[in-house]
Amino acid sequence: MLTRRTLLSLASAAFPAFAQSKGRGASYPSEAKRYNDPLTEFLVLRLTDPAHSAVLPAPCGRAVAHKGGFVLHSSDRTGRFEAFRLDIKSAQSKQLTEAAELIPSTLQLMPSERAFCYFNGPRLEIAPLGSLRPREAYRVEEGWTPEQMGVSEDDLYAAVVEKKDAQYRVRLVSLLKGEATTLAEAAEPLSDPQPRPKRASVLYRRGDALHVCNFDRQQNQRLKTPEGAKISAPQWSADGREVLYASLVTNANGQRAGQIREIVPDTNQDTLVARSTQFVAFGKNADGSVMVGASGSKAQPHVLLLVRSVKRELTLCEHRASDPSTVSPLFSANSQRILFQSDMHGKPAIYSMVVDKLVEETDAP
Repeated sequence: MLTRRTLLSLASAAFPAFAQSKGRGASYPSEAKRYNDPLTEFLVLRLTDPAHSAVLPAPCGRAVAHKGGFVLHSSDRTGRFEAFRLDIKSAQSKQLTEAAELIPSTLQLMPSERAFCYFNGPRLEIAPLGSLRPREAYRVEEGWTPEQMGVSEDDLYAAVVEKKDAQYRVRLVSLLKGEATTLAEAAEPLSDPQPRPKRASVLYRRGDALHVCNFDRQQNQRLKTPEGAKISAPQWSADGREVLYASLVTNANGQRAGQIREIVPDTNQDTLVARSTQFVAFGKNADGSVMVGASGSKAQPHVLLLVRSVKRELTLCEHRASDPSTVSPLFSANSQRILFQSDMHGKPAIYSMVVDKLVEETDAP
């Protein structure tokens, strides 16, 4: 995962501070470049210029709009990280913020898609996509730093991971009142906070364990995932019934076996969905029938499709990212395109591939 310190250093090294800033609402022309993947010869579209960094939101936040055909991302093309709206088809960009200290790992679309939110230093700000005028919804206590965030489907709550020295905590924030409650705290990394669809609870990861905690803190349940598995990319199903996640297990011979698994928190029933090529990050299409994953294998740094019904994979292209966990592959709203992030050509950039011949079109949830 790209750390906050790494992202800020990338920005400061990219350009003289604010040298190219046009301001909030400014438009930028396409930087797109097409090429044929050297492995599969499939056509790939690099949407952003790797001369500067373009970073997708953390997987626990929404990046792609179901309406409007755009992807939200952070870029340091102005000399510091700002939020941008990138049209997926035209590759034109629009600057959405003028933030002194935008934290890219917290940027995301609100589920209603009428606004977006992010942390600007210690301040959680929400801005309408129309006016782009932000309001402060919450402020982190002094000494703590926001790391990641997920927003409930009704736009009313945010689950925020905060860090202070070696201490982490998950906070439930009321976006209307600005009040916060601590749901969990630990002296080890907490990550991937995601309010549960249709329920008043939050999923989060504690090391390689998954937990679900109720909004009222009455229950903080550790889910029964396989012992010894390295877990990544947990995500709720659309109805909030199951959690999908990637699992890597190393056997006695040092070989790593990858799986996509699914657990039902209400029963703690964990099942195998499909074997995978060492997925360390993945996203699912609108109906959950197909997944797009990033392999963590150094020998095979690939982006792959995995069809759930037949449990088979198809290699789409190489990602060759220095850190495969940052590839963040995901689908467009209609499942006809995939997007991912990689630094294979320089700084982190956003890439796209059309997969309409491979994946059936779906309605946006």
